Formats: sequence, C-alpha cells, structure tokens
Amino acid sequence: MRLIDRYVIREVLGPFVIGLLIFTFILIIPFLIDLAEKFISKGVPPAVVLQIMATLLPQALGLTIPMSLLLGLLVAFGRLSADREFVAMQACGVSLLRLLRPVGVLSFLCWAATSYVLLVAVPNANQSFREITFNIVAARAEGEVRPRVFFEDFPDLVLYVREVPPQGGWNGVFMADSRDNQQPSIYLARHGRVVIDRQQRTVQMVLQDGTRHTADAAGKYEVFRFRDLILTVNPDRVFPRTGPARGEREMSIPELRARAAQIEKEGGSPHNPLMEIHKKFSIPFACLVFGLIGLGLGASNRRDGKLASFVLGVAVIFVYYVLLWLGQAMAKGQLLPAWLAVWLPNIVLGALGGLLFTWRDRAADRPIGFSLPRFASRRSMSVPKLRLPALGILDRYVALSYLRVFALAFVAMAGLFYISTFLDLSDKVFKGTATWSMLARYFWYATPQFVYYIIPLSVLLAALVTIGLLTKNSELIVMKACGISLYRVALPMLCCAVIAGAALFALEETVLGPANRRAEAIRHVMRGGSPQTFDVLDRRWVVGSDGDVYHYIYFDPRERQISGLSVYEFTGEMRELRRRVYASRAMYLGGHEGARPDAWHLEQGWVREFTNGGETKTFTPFAETSLALEPASYFATERPEPQYMSYTQLRGYTNQLRATGFDVVEQQVALARKVSFPFVTLIMTLIAVPFAVTTGRRGAMYGIGVGIVLAIAYWVTISVFAAFGTGGLMAPTLAAWAPNLLFGAGAAYLLLTVRT
Repeated sequence: MRLIDRYVIREVLGPFVIGLLIFTFILIIPFLIDLAEKFISKGVPPAVVLQIMATLLPQALGLTIPMSLLLGLLVAFGRLSADREFVAMQACGVSLLRLLRPVGVLSFLCWAATSYVLLVAVPNANQSFREITFNIVAARAEGEVRPRVFFEDFPDLVLYVREVPPQGGWNGVFMADSRDNQQPSIYLARHGRVVIDRQQRTVQMVLQDGTRHTADAAGKYEVFRFRDLILTVNPDRVFPRTGPARGEREMSIPELRARAAQIEKEGGSPHNPLMEIHKKFSIPFACLVFGLIGLGLGASNRRDGKLASFVLGVAVIFVYYVLLWLGQAMAKGQLLPAWLAVWLPNIVLGALGGLLFTWRDRAADRPIGFSLPRFASRRSMSVPKLRLPALGILDRYVALSYLRVFALAFVAMAGLFYISTFLDLSDKVFKGTATWSMLARYFWYATPQFVYYIIPLSVLLAALVTIGLLTKNSELIVMKACGISLYRVALPMLCCAVIAGAALFALEETVLGPANRRAEAIRHVMRGGSPQTFDVLDRRWVVGSDGDVYHYIYFDPRERQISGLSVYEFTGEMRELRRRVYASRAMYLGGHEGARPDAWHLEQGWVREFTNGGETKTFTPFAETSLALEPASYFATERPEPQYMSYTQLRGYTNQLRATGFDVVEQQVALARKVSFPFVTLIMTLIAVPFAVTTGRRGAMYGIGVGIVLAIAYWVTISVFAAFGTGGLMAPTLAAWAPNLLFGAGAAYLLLTVRT
C-alpha cells in the first residue's frame, strides 16, 4: 500500500464509520423507543437489553454497510475535490484508474463483511433474539398485563386488572373465559398471577379470593366462590409473537434449499427461497458496484462536486433498492427468473457505474448535469436584504448558514426514513396483501412521526456543523476579534431551536396523534389484518366512565346499534358483581327528541342482580326495555393510547382516571414527556455549540460524528428514565425531565468553561 492508498483509505474510513452510525441508528430508533423501554420497565437487566440490541444489529448492518461505503466514498472524494487535492493528484500523474486500488480494497472488505453478516450473523442473531425474548417473557409474563387495559394475548381469555403492584401479580382481577365457545365465564378475584414452567411446558393462571359466574344456553346461572383457583392455558398459543418469525430472510442457505425443494415437491414455485439465496450474494456484491459509482461520482475538479455527489449518492441507494424490489415483483409474476430478479440492480447500476467511471476518467472537469436546489448552492450564501429590526448582517449570515445545513440534514434523514420504511413494507405490495396506494397513504400519515424524530437530530447537526465550519474557516476568530462573543454568535441558532421546539409541541398537539393512528391502521391492514380488527370496531371490551365493563359482539357506529351486549356492574374495587345485563340488540335513543343522552333501547335479554354474597337476588328477562348506559359516542371513541393523544386529551384522560382511583403513573410519565421532549431542540443546541467550538478544526464530519453519539446517548437516556418512571422507581415528572436536566447541566458546564 502506497502513501496515496493509505491516505485515501483514511479519508474514506471517517465518513464511512459516521454513515454506519447514522444509518444503523435510524434503523434501531423504534427499538430504543419501544422494546428497550418496555424491557427496562419490567426490570430486565441493562446487560440483557444491550445483548438484545446486539442481536438486532446484523439485520441493520446487512443494509447499512453498502450504503455507508457509498456515503464514505462520496464524502471523502467530494472533500478532496472541493479542496483541490484531486487536482493536485492529477497534476502528479495519479489517474482515476490508480485510485481504483484503494477503493477496491475498501469495497472488497465491505463485501466480505456484508457476506458474513447475511450468511452467518443474521440467522444466528435472529435465533438468539427469539430465545432471549422468550426467556424474558416467560420470566415476566405477568408484566405484559397493563393496568386498566384489556389483555387478550392469552388464548380465549380476556384479562382486565385494576393495579399491577411492583412486587408482582395483579390486584382487582376481572377475567372472561370463553374457551368452551359459550357465554364467557366471568372471574372476579382480589389477586392473580401467571405461572410459567418452560421445562414442563405449562402455563397456569392463579386466582385468589374470588368468584366465578357461569351461565348456560338454558338460562341456568351459577356462582362459585373460591379461595384459590388454578386455570391451565395452552402454552403453544400464549406467546405466538415472541421475537420475529423465522422467515425465509433469516434462514441459512441449506434451510432455504430445503424449503425450495419442499415447495417444488408440493407443486408450487420456489422463487421466494431462491431469491433469498441469491440476495445473500447479490447484496454484498453491491459494495463493489457502489465502490465504482462512488469513485465516479465523488472524484471531480469542480468545487461543488461534494454536495452534488452526496445528493446523487442518496438517489443511487434508493434506485438500487427500488430495482431490487421491482425485480422480485417481476419474478413473482413469472416475468423474470429468480436469479436475474435479484442481480438486476447490480447489473444495471454496475453498467452505469462503469460508463460513469470511464467518462469521468476522460473528463473530470465536466459536471454531471445535476443542479441543486437554490437553497443548497453556495451562491445562496449572499445575504438577502431583510428589513427586520434587531437582525444584523451577522445574524442573517449565521441563521442562513444554520438553516441551509438544517434543511440538508432534514432532507437526508427523511430520505433514510422513507427508504427504510419502503424496504420494510414494499414486499407486502409485491405479495398482494397491500397496494401502492396503501403504501403511499401510509407514507403520508407516517410523515408527522418521521418529522417528530428528524427535527431534533437536524437541529443538533445544524448547530454542530455551522459552528464547526465557522471555527474551521477562522470566521469565529474574526468575530471574536470584533468583540462578538460566542454567546452572541449562537443567538440566531438558539432562536431557531426555540422555533423548532415550538413546532414539535404544535405537531404533538395537533396532527401527530391522529396521523399515528391512521398510519398504524394502514400498517395493520398491509400486514394481513382486517380493517375491522383495528381500533374502534375491535374494541369489544370497554370500561365505562363509572367502572362498568361492557362486552359486545359488534358495534355499528353509523346506525349506533350494538349486537350481543353484556354489561357488568361491580361493587367497590371490582370485588363483587352487583348487576349483570344482557341484550341481543341495543339501539341508542339519545339522539331522539326528549330522550336522555345515555338512553338505550334493549331487546331480547335479561337483568340479573346479586347480593353481597354473590347470590342471585332478582332475575328479570325482557323482550324490550330501556336502560341508561354510556352514550353511543363513548363506544365510538378511539382507544386511549398516549401515542395517539395530544397533550390536552391525555391530560383530561389522566385526570379522569385519577378521579376514579386508578393508578396513573404510566399516563403521568407520558404526559410529562409530551412537555419535556420539545425542549430537546434547545438542549441539543446548547450542548452542540461548545462541542463544535472544540472540534471545529477537525472538520464538519467530525462534528456530525459527535452529534450522532450525543443523539444516541440522549435517546437511550430518555428510554431508561421513562422506564424508571413507568416502573415506579422515580417520580413521573422527574423521569420525563431527567434527560433534559442531565444534558442541560452538561451544556451549562461546557458553555461556562469554553472560551467565548
């Protein structure tokens, strides 16, 4: 390896590692927010959580290594071109063909790493993930049950508990058992828990100090009081979703070959396992294709080559995976053989990369013919003549530099979110379980959530890069020499951060919740679910405002009618059943003139009242009657999940729960987080400014790397403290604000110690 080879490799490795962190971090953000927080709140040791995260990394690395290689080449050669170092190389006789040697070494290493990940690491990691998560769920199964939320993962059992104490078990248990395919047996118990024995493969529900209510088709009704009761549950159906299913993507090559032979023996088309076999070789080969394209796009004598090549590189990544999935769709339609469908992107982009390399080697001064948006060009740096009071030339210069970097970071990360989501859901379109219009609508409703994630990261990167560039170009020194402090320079960025935080809160208060609900409903259908099994039409168990439990077969929100309605009224904290009402049909009368808002007309049913000892006091069958229940709008309301509610809605729901005596720790944590999270933009800016001053001389990419590390640390801190708050280990308000307090204290220390 000559000096020039080592120099090029060293230049590429920096942005390659940073790109690997960025891409991988974006792909595992859902894990940090959802799975890690749930595991930590259940008392899972941090070492086990990190082990679970490590088992998920290979799936991400199989995609991010080729993408990071292309990014590293584009940024490195773009920097060499922008600083005229590529001109110096050409003047010394170093041709583009000569630079192919270090690029080839890097491409070969990435090919080997990606091959190992897809051939060995992914199947083993997925198997480890399933085993670890099953052990966690088996050891803490009762922790899956949340207070005041109907739990229906146990087969043919519906569980509702008032309280989940920290020491384990449940208090105030309501359970409906419909395993006999008749009227469900109702269990009321003071305390309950679940016991799982993996070695004996037994799952048992243990209830203490309660009663069982059963009714048969002939109208016979029995009340059985028990002190201890054990119900056996089918263990094969208790946890059907412990970890990802072992699909063809996670199989090894021998398993895929066996799967293909089995499908072919059954008379089917084995294109799916055959394509997965070829993908384990074609995706690593993309590293070699991206190496050729990265060198052709990045190496240029033009100063604007860096930015233009980066934008083109993101487009190349998207085109590659679009061709890959389109090829698979054509193979499933019997239009292409399986091997050609998978290798098509490499063939097309490899040919284009070869032509681009040849053309660039002959004419390095010529542009690619790609024009950037005006806001992204350097000519847009000319300061417009804004006529705003107290906004000087310096403020406009810093603000425009900051906004330009913010916009580029926002667009780049949005592209990553869209690409990763497309890769995750596009196969549903090709398999026929979804349509392109459904995918487009999902993107539309998922965009607010993407923006909610992207804005804090963009603010952080914009502050780091802007101050870093001002430091590297000695502009900050000139400003200080003119008597302008670092605090004054950072003022426009702080104002932008406050605006970004306000945008986050406004997004949270307006469109985020409804958009998340619509996006999740579409995703539910795309993954094979029925529209009737999501949200309102599947809420066959509902708790009324006064603690009554409603069960029904079907609710028609347009006609405001309920079929198969059962109402359970309790005494005290669900200790005894006071009254039970059944009606084959119920029609809402609240909209008619003179009727009460809670009036319902019931047909073909009965009313049974009980004494304090559980005995039947009165039994009244009826053909028609009227009864005061919850209004029809109550059954049509959406499920009150914090991620689907605004701050105002969640506050009202929390106050309502607190007034009825429920434990609202989880809701209080979520409520406080809705207020604390928008301040992340201000905290990230305050901590980015001193960091960028100390690292600015090392370049913008170093600042981006620092920013990604800070973002990862912040997200992990949010998840950890939120889990502490949900688990009752910390006050809800403190748990929500602790990340801001910790990082804010660090920012204050750095701001007070940095040279201003």
